[in-house]
Amino acid sequence: MTNTGTGDDAAATTESRLPAADRREPRGVGEPAERFEKLSIFYPMWNEEMYIERALDAGHRAAQGLIDRGDIGDYELIVVDDASTDRTGEIADRLAAEDPHVRVVHHPQNRKLGGSIKTGFAAATGDLILYTDADLPFDMAELPRAVRLLSDYGVDLVSAYRFDRTGEGYLRLVYTFLYNLLVRSMFGVKARDINFAFKLCRSRLFDHVELRSEGSFIDAELVIRSTRLGFEMLQFGVDYFPRTRGESTLSSPGVIVKILREMRELRSDLDGIEPVRQP
Repeated sequence: MTNTGTGDDAAATTESRLPAADRREPRGVGEPAERFEKLSIFYPMWNEEMYIERALDAGHRAAQGLIDRGDIGDYELIVVDDASTDRTGEIADRLAAEDPHVRVVHHPQNRKLGGSIKTGFAAATGDLILYTDADLPFDMAELPRAVRLLSDYGVDLVSAYRFDRTGEGYLRLVYTFLYNLLVRSMFGVKARDINFAFKLCRSRLFDHVELRSEGSFIDAELVIRSTRLGFEMLQFGVDYFPRTRGESTLSSPGVIVKILREMRELRSDLDGIEPVRQP
């Protein structure tokens, strides 16, 4: 697995790997860093009792670090419990009762990944929003770097890609390669790892972006609609840590069929959309 390093050296290394189309002019020397009033981090969860406490602990540490740096004023951690059948909801309610930074939204019926992500973005009250998975597929210590990149380059969305994802198996690797290729060819989006669960967004983006997917296509829909509307995205690489407990269902036949159907629907829905923000 590739070692990205730490601190400013890591950021500089990552930025140099960005395609030319994804590079933005940084903030001028001596200009103050942008400060956000509140960061919302939300986690879609279905049967994540083995991961939930670790995920929230990592979120607390990362958010507190941003407060200490002066990048944010406050934060919230939101658990979207997608009708879990294990103790996820119970544990989430206990953690929320113990800490005012934690909130829980319960789905009475399972709505899959797309429904959970839509709930998370709708529930978020911060002007900066991070969506990620409960199994922590990346080191939360990367979050301050992502916030700095979003601020310094004046973009609306930061999306991470994995340096090395062979740990999850070669079949899944092939699926991902073909999926990213299909998205690029159908929608013209230059995203290296469009379904990776690291999307950092300015909340103003959702004044114009309405997500409709109920399945795993929602990551791609977020990027496609945002860029089509003229919002700018920056990508950066992170080390990847595959799931070691539980089971992912994202490459099941039913999920793949649903993704393909929603891709066709989105392609027709995008006809006539004009940018609301000029580059």
